[in-house]
Amino acid sequence: MDYSKQRFERLFKDSYPLMYRMAFSMVENADDAKDAVNQVFTQMWKGKPKVSDDSVRGYLLAATRNQCLHILRQRQLRRQMEEALQSDESERQDEERQELLCELQQIIDDNLTEQDKRVLELHYNEEMTYAETATVLGISTAAVNKHITRSLAKIRKTLKAK
Repeated sequence: MDYSKQRFERLFKDSYPLMYRMAFSMVENADDAKDAVNQVFTQMWKGKPKVSDDSVRGYLLAATRNQCLHILRQRQLRRQMEEALQSDESERQDEERQELLCELQQIIDDNLTEQDKRVLELHYNEEMTYAETATVLGISTAAVNKHITRSLAKIRKTLKAK
């Protein structure tokens, strides 16, 4: 094949639409398809492979296909890396959450009365209202409010001290 500037420009203009359609059908993204075709022509211009005029179309289509497969592999690797990073981040967050819960439980065990603990348990873990909690414990809703307010203040104070 002759690599004169005019001949190469003609080859580009004649072959680009077909190569782009094939690339787009593989990568399903206009920018990636354009990049694939442009990469093929760039590599061809730099490398100037010995291709006969009869087989240049097949060469270009095969090179475009290979470039698209490369793009798809890169996408898959990027996706796998992102998933691994997200998984690591999620595990790290779970560990931090677990550490905080253990620390909170230790603060509750060390600083609250049994009645305070029971009120918090019923209200937050069992998701009972103040009235339901009061009924179960046989105390007034004002007492439930007092226990929760006092307990949360103790917890905040202890956390601030750390």
